[in-house]
Amino acid sequence: MLKRLNPLTVLAVCLVWILATTLVFRAPFQLAAILLFAAMLLASRAVSPLAFLGLMVPFALFGFGFFTTNVLFRQENAAAVAVFSADLARSDALGAGLVLFLRALAGGTISIFFAFSIDPGALVRAAMAYGRLPPRIAYSLFAAMQIVPDLAAKANQLRLAEAMRRGRGLRRVPGPGELFRLLIPLIAFAIRRAGRTAIAMEARGFDAGRARTILDVPGFCRRDAAFAAVLAACLALCLAL
Repeated sequence: MLKRLNPLTVLAVCLVWILATTLVFRAPFQLAAILLFAAMLLASRAVSPLAFLGLMVPFALFGFGFFTTNVLFRQENAAAVAVFSADLARSDALGAGLVLFLRALAGGTISIFFAFSIDPGALVRAAMAYGRLPPRIAYSLFAAMQIVPDLAAKANQLRLAEAMRRGRGLRRVPGPGELFRLLIPLIAFAIRRAGRTAIAMEARGFDAGRARTILDVPGFCRRDAAFAAVLAACLALCLAL
């Protein structure tokens, strides 16, 4: 369902919600944003609950840093109070730290929802068609989307080859020494792939100055309007509570 939406619609909705979670300094609002986007993401089955919790760990650690800093080292001054809202100035350190923690989680949840709800290629094509994204940037993004999975596969091959040479099993998490030994071969692989991609694009006549057609551009339909309207209504309801 979410993959059938125009990626620009999903992007606009997510940006509005992230802006709202940044401006609204209330714990219930942050919690509502987390629950709403987590529910939509899990209902779409784009990611399993366990994988979702794993992806949220960095954001939880980030938010915990905000929480501890605010509780243990908070010092108010006139400039800081002027920057933030009056609600923050009136709230106690524990409550403010909790809201900052939830804000980090809300931003992470919305970001994960966006990442798993769109087709990256469709997003770039839509940005070229509707947002006038320059072709140089668009084709660079297309090339990056092609090379990243190959780079991960190459790294796995190198790790497997080293493990066989040393007569041990493949480690789940590579150590610092193993990562350092992977660095040069992966850089050489990326440079070779970048050179081949540049030659292939030049051979096919890609030029930034020429008019071009774009295939498979995602269009806007009633689903996009319905999705945006429902999320806008949810936002208005959360702001009113």
